[in-house]
Amino acid sequence: MEEGFLVAAQLSSLYASHPPSLTLQTTRPGAPLPPNPQEADLPSGHATYSCTINTPTTGSILLRLLHGGLIIELVSLSTQVAPIRFVFPAVVLPAPSLFLWENSQLHILAVTDIGSLYRIPVPVNGIALWQNEIDNIYPNEYHIKNFSEEVKSGLVHAQGIHCIAIGVPNGNLLRLESEFGYDEHNEEWTETLFQHSSFLSSLTSFLPTLHGGNPNSAEIISMATHPWPTDIGHVWTLSRDRTLRLWKAKIGCVASKSLSLLSGGRESSPGSGMSGSGAKYQPLLDAAHQTLLRVFSIPSRDDRVYVVVFIPTPSASASGGSFRLIGTHADQLYEIGAFESSRNSAHCHLQDFALVGTQLYTLWDRQGRSMVDRVDINFEDSGELRLHTSIWHTTSYIQEQELTPAFMEEQLLSPGSLTEKFFEAIMRPGVFSSLTLRTAIEQYTDACLSLPGSLPSPLTTTYNTIGENIAAVVGCTVTLNRDPQTGALQHANYWTALKRDWEGFLARCREVERSARWPLALGLHNSDEIIVVERERVGAAVKADLPTHLRRVIEKEQPFDRQYDLLNILWTLRSKLGPQAMTNLENQVTDLMHQEIAFSFAEILKDQARRSQFRDSLDEGSASWLVGRLQSIEDLDAATRTALDIIGGFDMEVKREEEEVELLLPPSRSEWSTALTTAYITTSVDARYDLCLSLITLLFFLSEELGQWDASLLAEVFALFRGVAMLRYVASQPAGEITQPGLADDGYSADDVVSRMRNMNVSNGKKPDPRKLSLIHLLLAQSTDGNSPPAAAHRFLDSTGLLQSISPAHATKFEVQFCERLRLLGFNEVAREVLSWLPRTPGATYVLARIWLNVGRADDASQLLQKLAGAFGPHSALTAEDQESFALVLPATQLFDSEFSYYLWVTNEFRNRSLVHYEVAFAQLAISVAPSGVETSFLWHSVFKGYMDLGLFDDAYAALMAMPYDKQKRDCASQLAIHMCEENAVQSLVAFDFAGISEEVEAALSFKSRNVDPRLTPSYSRILYTWFIQRGDYRNASLTMYQRARKLEEVATDASVFLTLAADLVEALSIAINALSLVDQKTSWILMPISPDSMNECRKRQKLSRHIPEAKYTVGRYDAEIVHLADMQYDYALLCAQIDIIKRDPTLLSSPEFLLPPSLITLRLVQANQFNLAMSTARSLKVDMTDLFTHLTRQCLRLSRNSEAVIQEDTSDWLLTDKVSSWPGTPADRGWRYLRQSLERQDSAETDYRYSKATLETILSFSRASSPPPWLINILETHHPEYLIRVSLRYENLEDAVNYTLSLIRKSDARLAREPTKNASATWLPYTLIDQVLVAATAQDKPPSRLSELRMEVTNRMKRVQKFSQARA
Repeated sequence: MEEGFLVAAQLSSLYASHPPSLTLQTTRPGAPLPPNPQEADLPSGHATYSCTINTPTTGSILLRLLHGGLIIELVSLSTQVAPIRFVFPAVVLPAPSLFLWENSQLHILAVTDIGSLYRIPVPVNGIALWQNEIDNIYPNEYHIKNFSEEVKSGLVHAQGIHCIAIGVPNGNLLRLESEFGYDEHNEEWTETLFQHSSFLSSLTSFLPTLHGGNPNSAEIISMATHPWPTDIGHVWTLSRDRTLRLWKAKIGCVASKSLSLLSGGRESSPGSGMSGSGAKYQPLLDAAHQTLLRVFSIPSRDDRVYVVVFIPTPSASASGGSFRLIGTHADQLYEIGAFESSRNSAHCHLQDFALVGTQLYTLWDRQGRSMVDRVDINFEDSGELRLHTSIWHTTSYIQEQELTPAFMEEQLLSPGSLTEKFFEAIMRPGVFSSLTLRTAIEQYTDACLSLPGSLPSPLTTTYNTIGENIAAVVGCTVTLNRDPQTGALQHANYWTALKRDWEGFLARCREVERSARWPLALGLHNSDEIIVVERERVGAAVKADLPTHLRRVIEKEQPFDRQYDLLNILWTLRSKLGPQAMTNLENQVTDLMHQEIAFSFAEILKDQARRSQFRDSLDEGSASWLVGRLQSIEDLDAATRTALDIIGGFDMEVKREEEEVELLLPPSRSEWSTALTTAYITTSVDARYDLCLSLITLLFFLSEELGQWDASLLAEVFALFRGVAMLRYVASQPAGEITQPGLADDGYSADDVVSRMRNMNVSNGKKPDPRKLSLIHLLLAQSTDGNSPPAAAHRFLDSTGLLQSISPAHATKFEVQFCERLRLLGFNEVAREVLSWLPRTPGATYVLARIWLNVGRADDASQLLQKLAGAFGPHSALTAEDQESFALVLPATQLFDSEFSYYLWVTNEFRNRSLVHYEVAFAQLAISVAPSGVETSFLWHSVFKGYMDLGLFDDAYAALMAMPYDKQKRDCASQLAIHMCEENAVQSLVAFDFAGISEEVEAALSFKSRNVDPRLTPSYSRILYTWFIQRGDYRNASLTMYQRARKLEEVATDASVFLTLAADLVEALSIAINALSLVDQKTSWILMPISPDSMNECRKRQKLSRHIPEAKYTVGRYDAEIVHLADMQYDYALLCAQIDIIKRDPTLLSSPEFLLPPSLITLRLVQANQFNLAMSTARSLKVDMTDLFTHLTRQCLRLSRNSEAVIQEDTSDWLLTDKVSSWPGTPADRGWRYLRQSLERQDSAETDYRYSKATLETILSFSRASSPPPWLINILETHHPEYLIRVSLRYENLEDAVNYTLSLIRKSDARLAREPTKNASATWLPYTLIDQVLVAATAQDKPPSRLSELRMEVTNRMKRVQKFSQARA
């Protein structure tokens, strides 16, 4: 009899693959290393042994033996505490044990194959268990003295924390006892080896006629003790020959009893059916260690202990074996009764059994799947115990759809890619665990790596998740080839090979998962709930809800209540249609539900049935049979409504019972219990979906008669189908691969890091596998529901509200809220798919818009959000239901009072997501509907700033000019100007008029120009210059560029950047000069603000302040310096000269004063014989050229004396210019001609002919015997005769002095003769100088030849002057 069903959770999908671990060491010398894993071994994450304990203190704790016996893992099934692992140095023998000691410690007792007994005390900190206690775990190791190779293959059983029994293969028993109980620091064990029989019986055991001819008949295969804690120290063992033995603590084997097969049991023998002595032959039991014994006692008979023994009969067809109830009293074993196991157990293997009160639970291995049988056992005690059993009740898993090639072929019939179909099937929650997928992909990758040829890149790439790894690697070795004859691409061969590759990987997954689901043991949860432990899963027996029960009964064609006949008929209809027709119908209905309903469902179904030719899918006989069966139903309408109640209903009685318990006991929830609830929900939803699809099938079958049906009933059917389909879709969605919460980034917790560092095992683990959870699991994890899976599942399904809708034309508030919940969890695609089933109500539209926002489809979101604006305000036409559902998903869970408020909220949403374009659009909409008197300046600013940030400067300028707030407009004008400069939109900026606010733009640009580093971009000074030039303000344009030059000069004082900035300096000054040149010459000046410390300085270069406040810069408020056009030109010339001289001599940059003054610049040019450049530079910089002409004269004198030597010195480049070299004569003649022309150009009355004077003095000082050039004498004689006379006297050239004086007097006389004098000054002559000449000449031993003429001229001059004087008188 079927009772309920099993649901299970995959442990590797719930917890990280590398939980905190503690590595144990051994003190045994010469201990061998653990064996290397073999290819035939189980996957490392599959347990080879498991057991559980359940206490009020710790809840349910599962012990698992992993990695071939090298790791023991503890898993809490009642709390959220992460598992903990213990890594042993050797293989642990079956079976390690777990006990709770004084509610404060968990004790693990384990024996390894190297003869070490480990006790691991794990501190328990209340409900936190071992969390953060890994540093407080101190294992103890004891070396077993009587350990041998024979003991190594024995069976280990712990009676409690102080006693260990080891069954030796020869039938003996090794007992280890801690004499003084548990000692945390120093523990000693007493070892005793007991024989199972006397010496004589041990000899006769080798006689084949007495014991079936097998010397291993006494090998112990099962062992049991009274449940701990207890003071009963007996051990019961069962050997292969079905002999039950009782062992006492100090005595050894005190009783034995041979258990024969029941008369109903049939066991075949390999040979004849009789032994040599004539007795019936009974083959030995399997040598594998098994759970065949359980010990219990009855409070009313505390002097007796009872043993339940199971004797398997694998080949029997009636059952899997029989149970014997054996009593123990006064060292005697006596049989009380026996009963067969259930018929369902035939050809099954018993994995475990347990007694819970008066109920016996058995766990069977049924072709690799778990099956639990339960039977009630009644004990009557009237002098002796009597046994009464009832009917066996069987619990197994709901039949799951296996991913066989045939099933995948059916899946490929629906639209979608091949890879997508296989990947979705593999990644569906609950199908394959994380461990299965990781193991399968590793095996697949290894197989691909063994193939010859080059490796595809996906095989050598590292992936973050298992899903990415599978999607990239599977099928990567399949290539698209061309036909060698035609050259056409062989697509058909490619798809066939790709499908086979995926099928091969799927087969690997199924094989690993089949091993993962192998049953191991039974356990207790919450004291009375049976759990099933498998290699990689832990399940529980749960009560089936009505939809699940009905589908299961219908599938197995079992009898059920007549009120459900309609569902049975519909299931038959489905089976007659076949998979292809049902797939087409399902797709057809799904497409229908994704469309807007514009007609009645009766008309729609009639049209759809005709289009799909639904009736043609049934043969005439099947159709007639179905019509007849339907006619047998008295009220089809009532039957249909009953079916709807079953599909959409919940077991409220179970829920109420659980709520009552919740008030008494606080709910406890763990990842495992949540996973069980998830599996239960998936099973229930699948059953509801199948039943509802059957109802839809009925409507298609009766499509011609639906016009007579109640329209509301049809709507309710489709509304229910929609809700169930949405739940089924969500249940099939994985939640992605999630990193275990609470773990460090590298996959290890703090405890694990400490333990690995302590044991130097940091590198012994791989990157942990993420958890592979279902989306339903995440939804359940948000609640604190700690009820049993059925109650928690029904509560969850009820809370979604998806099965409460009565019409698909409406979206209830529960449906909209459910979609919003999915969106908030981050499952946007799942929420979008669920929303596609719902009509576009305001609430659904809003959630869809938020989804588009989350996935980056802002344009679609903007369109939907704009359409929702009409749902707010006093003129909204929403129904009360739509208003309620809409309000529940809005941020404030209430509707906005107006469109303006709604637009404000949407604007903020787009602003928070940095979607500027849409922020601007909705801000404009808000402005357009803003009530009068409402402050909108912030909206205007949003529009303006948005356009500005988007680079739409024309729109930003339009928004700026349209602003109704003057102060805001002025502030924004400055922002726009600066931003456009930063975005290199200067052309647009200067083209804007900025009517009425242009001064704000100028002020902003001017401030930036004065205070921003001129080297940076944008160059605000250039931009401001362009602004002023565009508006014809040349004076301010010149001021801007001159300021730029000044700031660049400050930066250019660093020699390392001078040449880099030189071009910018020259450009700034030249542009400033050009701009100021366009101003009227009478007013060609600018005003420069100066700092107080430089006010008293005259045309010295002033250091500009780094920040000139606006108050100081306002006209009339700052101290100013007038800079004329000539000043700029001077600065320009000096800068050009400094740049040129540095380029000629870069070594100047190494000097702190590398910017030479004008005089030194000219001097350096002269020294370099660059006379042309020196003259032009000196003239521009108003530098005296006396030294220049002195040096040039000396060069000419040297040329006159020895021209060849001068030319060889490479100092005569000035003679090699095109002009000079074209002159005739010797180099000396060309040099004197160059000097003469230079003096003619540079020397004049403005210079008082000082350059000619310097030239003469240089010639005279070079050699007094040298004769100055006549043209030079002529210049001085014409303009400065007195100087000529004095120079002659200075250099004692008295002959020349007399001649020059005589010439002076005669010229004066000639002038007097031509121009009669009108005043006394006209007769003036340097008489004193003439007297000096006369005196000096007279004093000479040989007076000058013309001295007498001079005296005569002086005498005549004096006479003439006297006559003039008399004439004036």
